[in-house]
Amino acid sequence: MKAKDTLGRTGERLAADYLEDHGIRVIDSNWRCASGEIDLVGLDGAELVIVEVKTRSSRRYGDPLEALTRAKLVRLRTLAVLWAREHQRVAGPMRIDAVGIVMDRTAAASIDHLKGVA
Repeated sequence: MKAKDTLGRTGERLAADYLEDHGIRVIDSNWRCASGEIDLVGLDGAELVIVEVKTRSSRRYGDPLEALTRAKLVRLRTLAVLWAREHQRVAGPMRIDAVGIVMDRTAAASIDHLKGVA
């Protein structure tokens, strides 16, 4: 596995732990289909939460959340509907969140959680 992939998987585990600690129950991770991948899927009460996780080793090239493009957010909306259909969750509230993580080697990981980004 490449270092970038290892960093991403570690970030997703940190994000899942963070979300669980903040009341969002993670029910799926790394779900894939022909249209793309969802990093994490959770439940915040009755609300379905689709989570995009962006992890960086530093802020040298900007904040990880700056990597969320309009195209990525549109794709996440499509993926959210596809996930919901596949899992028979076509009714009820849904939102898309983003979690940005910086894993600087000199300090504890920094985690930013933005709710309802798309």
